[in-house]
Amino acid sequence: MATDTVANDLENIGAAAGLVWHYLDENGPVTLSKLAKEIDAPRDQVMQGVGWLAREGKIRFEETPRSKVIALA
Repeated sequence: MATDTVANDLENIGAAAGLVWHYLDENGPVTLSKLAKEIDAPRDQVMQGVGWLAREGKIRFEETPRSKVIALA
């Protein structure tokens, strides 16, 4: 049973990563907080999706004077 849960979690995180990528492709750079509000998925999954994309080198982080922004690499 635990393997089913892990597989389901990975599927959900992968789906969130896809939503993040498509959002950034359509809207350009955005703050993490705005991204989490805009995407229709739990905040934890959105952040895990961001991590997935960062690990794959698909996104980059930019520091602005007021916040951290993510964008497609």
